[in-house]
Amino acid sequence: MTVSQIANRQTFFGRGSLRELVPLLGKDPQPTLLFCANSFLQGEAWQKIKAEVEPLLTGIEIVRHEASPAEIDSWVARWRNNTARVVAIGGGSVLDAAKAFAAVSQHPLSTLRYLEKVGDTPISGATLPLIAVPTTAGTGSEATQNAVVTDKADIQVKASLRHANFVPQVAILDPDLLRGAPDTVLACCAIDAFTHLFEAYLSAKGNFFSRQTALNGLRAFVGAWPYLNRDDEQGDRAREQMLYASWQGGLSLSMAGLGVIHGIAGELGAIKDYHHGEVCGRLLLPFLQLLGDSEDERQRALMDELAVALFPGFTLPPARMLAAWLQDKAITPFWQDPPSLTREEANWILARSNSKNSLVNYSEAQQRSMLEQAFRIE
Repeated sequence: MTVSQIANRQTFFGRGSLRELVPLLGKDPQPTLLFCANSFLQGEAWQKIKAEVEPLLTGIEIVRHEASPAEIDSWVARWRNNTARVVAIGGGSVLDAAKAFAAVSQHPLSTLRYLEKVGDTPISGATLPLIAVPTTAGTGSEATQNAVVTDKADIQVKASLRHANFVPQVAILDPDLLRGAPDTVLACCAIDAFTHLFEAYLSAKGNFFSRQTALNGLRAFVGAWPYLNRDDEQGDRAREQMLYASWQGGLSLSMAGLGVIHGIAGELGAIKDYHHGEVCGRLLLPFLQLLGDSEDERQRALMDELAVALFPGFTLPPARMLAAWLQDKAITPFWQDPPSLTREEANWILARSNSKNSLVNYSEAQQRSMLEQAFRIE
């Protein structure tokens, strides 16, 4: 089986690398639209570059949540033919919104017409050039070819606009942008990155190349997970490692796809506002129980290889050991106090969820067990 890796044309990595944005924009002046969150505009990082960057911008759009098709269409109506480049500075929701805008602005129809699961028209590779600057380490959207769009109000769908050309041309990975984030944000985003790497590692679509990419990210994750919130040199190193793990997660999922955790989480995200990383983390723990009981020889072999690579000299069964380590070393117990789902919501999710690219096709009963262990069903 072959896989292909599609990556940024340029990737700037390291503490303080946000400063690269100014010469990138200045050496090629053109109408540029910034997508970001309000919190970024209020923060220290923006204050340091505002005087130089703001004159180079055509405008700023604030992203407050996962973008809906209607919001993307409104941005396109406002800016079509008035911008030639996009900059996105923020978490996954900001980056996905900017990627969706950049693409749809170069197409004649509305967002829903091109959206996976519900659209009726293939999307071409036409898109505006985009500079992606993640301020969280989780989604890896700065390295993926998909822009996630969510409609909770009307058709209740969470799906992607997807094309190889939608990988941002430039990614700026500055771990200093993670400093000061709340523990829950750091942990929930990081466990999302872990889930991308882990599911891609176990994917039926994977091969040696994609699994080695995932392993690189998983090694970085293991070095970072316990120290993400430290305000010292070890914390700086951990945030650097996690940002790298997140970027590798984006590359890995683009090559090998994801599994049953995201097969459930994507449907849940269509109807609930729960943090996507937290949802994945809550589902991960019961999935590891399933994995520990697996009799599939391919899964067992891959888990043995993973344990040797990450935890030399391990003694516990790999899936059990991994679950214990993740919980023992977490900076906050993200799995406690589970939010609720109604029985009807759970049934709705399970009627649409799937195993995606998992090596094993998980039954409805197994997926229900994962959901019921991860959430409070009322």
